[in-house]
Amino acid sequence: MQIGPHVLPNALFVAPMAGVTDRPFRTLCKRLGAGYAVSEMVTSRKDLWNSLKTSRRADHTGETAPIAVQIAGTEPAMMAEAARYNIDRGAQIIDINMGCPAKKVCNKWAGSALMREEPLALAIVEAVVAACAPQGVPVTLKMRTGWCDTERNALALARGAEAAGVAMVTVHGRTREQGYKGSAEYDTIAAVKAALRIPVVANGDIDSPEKARAVLQATGADALMIGRAAQGRPWIFREIAHFLATGTHLAPPATRDVQGWLTEHLRDHYALYGEEAGVRSARKHIGWAVRSLPGGEAFRAAMNTLDDCEAQLRAVTTFFEALADTHRLLPSLPPAANQDTLARQA
Repeated sequence: MQIGPHVLPNALFVAPMAGVTDRPFRTLCKRLGAGYAVSEMVTSRKDLWNSLKTSRRADHTGETAPIAVQIAGTEPAMMAEAARYNIDRGAQIIDINMGCPAKKVCNKWAGSALMREEPLALAIVEAVVAACAPQGVPVTLKMRTGWCDTERNALALARGAEAAGVAMVTVHGRTREQGYKGSAEYDTIAAVKAALRIPVVANGDIDSPEKARAVLQATGADALMIGRAAQGRPWIFREIAHFLATGTHLAPPATRDVQGWLTEHLRDHYALYGEEAGVRSARKHIGWAVRSLPGGEAFRAAMNTLDDCEAQLRAVTTFFEALADTHRLLPSLPPAANQDTLARQA
């Protein structure tokens, strides 16, 4: 699998998720088998680039290559400038967001709302490709199947994006109208794959090794992108990679290993966000990690009352040490994509 000049270790990708796929989470997923990860979306509004939120999203300290940054906006010139801004800060691949269904994004005609304005969408693609090409930075596009059931235009938009110079297209198998409800469909992704020469990535409801294999067979996609199922279960990437290669399942991870991964992730998280924001934003990651474990819900409720990073870390350590005393291997977790979701996939 290759994006421009970048050869990837495998074809299992972490989806860009606002409020989730920050640098610490991307690092953890890559460590546990993901071959590629895309950042949270960065706004094209120049007046927000100096905000704390954007500065954190543009922080790639210590991140392994290739560094991919997703940008969002509605004006071709602003999107081109946003691409250059992020390249100056280390981005090696620029991804254009035309998939986010959030109302606060679509109400401003960004994200998946751009699929209703194909001329504008393609003008943005052309402007971003033109800005990135002189620096040798490939551009990718993430989108949905369309705006609604009667407006499925992913195929037309993908063809236009390929003609404009995009290096890869990712399709989430839902319309914007669906949000995250119902089931993803893969016929549209298969049609896009059949029509394009560039790599096509399938996204949506991939929450197990068996589902990963089925989606590859149904779509012929070059790669898979996984979002919500990695929340609290970042080792899903190595599970899928092993299953696709051998047809057999990996044993559940050792409870002590999961404890080590989570505590290392939390320390990295606190270092990025600081004490006050770090303890609050870490709650969702801890909640996802324990939600299906014995005593997990009670622990999550108690943990959410803590407002100190070290106290939070001690609580996590105590919980997993007690769990390890009775479960050497982590108890089996059900697929995460159909459980309660505390973040939305971009």
